[in-house]
Amino acid sequence: MTSAVKAAMERSLIFCIAAVYIALQLTQFEMLSFILGGLVFAAILVLLPNLKGMTLWLTIFFLVTGVVLLMLQKVSTKIWFESAGINVTIVTLFLFAPLFGIPVRLPAYVMALKRFYEVNLRSKSALFVGTQLLTQIMGVFINVGSIPVVYQMVYVRPQPGMNQLLANALNRGFAGAILWSPYFAAMTLVTSALGLSWSSVLPYMLGMAVLSLAVSWLVDFRELLQAEPEEPSQIIEKRERALFPLGLGVYLIAAIIVILTMERMIKLPMVLLICLAALAFPLLWCLIKGEMTVYREGIKNHVTVTLPALQKEITLFLAAGFFSGSIGVTNLGAMVPSLLEQVPLPVFITFSFLTVAFIVGTSLIGLHPIVPVTIFAGSFDPSSVQISPIYFAVLLLGSWALSNPISPASAVNNLLAGLLKKSVFEVAKPNYKFAAIMALGLLLYLLVVVR
Repeated sequence: MTSAVKAAMERSLIFCIAAVYIALQLTQFEMLSFILGGLVFAAILVLLPNLKGMTLWLTIFFLVTGVVLLMLQKVSTKIWFESAGINVTIVTLFLFAPLFGIPVRLPAYVMALKRFYEVNLRSKSALFVGTQLLTQIMGVFINVGSIPVVYQMVYVRPQPGMNQLLANALNRGFAGAILWSPYFAAMTLVTSALGLSWSSVLPYMLGMAVLSLAVSWLVDFRELLQAEPEEPSQIIEKRERALFPLGLGVYLIAAIIVILTMERMIKLPMVLLICLAALAFPLLWCLIKGEMTVYREGIKNHVTVTLPALQKEITLFLAAGFFSGSIGVTNLGAMVPSLLEQVPLPVFITFSFLTVAFIVGTSLIGLHPIVPVTIFAGSFDPSSVQISPIYFAVLLLGSWALSNPISPASAVNNLLAGLLKKSVFEVAKPNYKFAAIMALGLLLYLLVVVR
């Protein structure tokens, strides 16, 4: 089999999984769940030879352990296929959500944004906070693609001693996007598993995003105090000539409004709404702007470059979903709350602390946060640990976000390590203090604001 034929077959499997999932959600035809599960097993087996290192061994572990658990529980065939399909929402999201990023990369917007960045963010503090905020906003729409885009703007005129600080800002900005982006796997997984709408958790997650900006600035406050701002007259003169690109701002706001409006008006799962919006809105925007060439190039790049690059994550996520389903049919969800009752603290406090510690701890040793989050979301009934579904969602999303900057397995840390020519641990280490303070902040935020 030639590499071209193999690549086409792998892409076809991914497209088929998304198509069958959408059909299942629209028709609720039970037979489709068996077809979907079969496609997932086929995709894992076909994509498995492409994996290497820890990702390969984790995927094998999830598959083998899942099979053993389901065999021991003697479950029906239906449960096997339903377990296999638990994380297909994420595959569907990978297929459609990146289309929102195509208009963001319009040449006029990129040039105007570079000009705005170079002219206005001159002091170290402004550059640091601006970089983190811009990465967060861009990350909502173009995911990890926001890192090289903002990186190129940041290093147009780098300031001495700012390399690591700017890497921190990029890293933490992306973590902020994880908190509230409707287009990320984190939000899709958590809200789908808990039966929540994106709009119901959005206010709380925006609060966490603001908290992450504040904590990040405080953590690196001493280094930022060494700033030597440019002369005020120069700054004022330049600000008059460089504003944030209006067209880009309108597009970003409109894309969020479209999703919020569709969520309230159309009674479909959030993933399907994102698929519909991703197909129509970026196309319409590029059509109006007369940038169909950019749109066609973006589609081609997505199919031939982005999707193949995501195969490692897709395989791991599908296997993690299957493993989570096998855990779900055991008695784990009932056993843990009864064990927590033995601790001389309210169950919800103990559970919250252990959840944060487990997700962050496993991320530190290289396990992707989707694995523990999938298990937690699929195994525990929030009421059994004295919390609400929204509380649980904020807990899981917050833990995922704060663990990303310290994980040696995160795509952002590996990308930044390559750009800065450092080891992944050198990039991650300055974020340990940030993660620790954010973990404490998350627990306090849950107690004071959410509960």
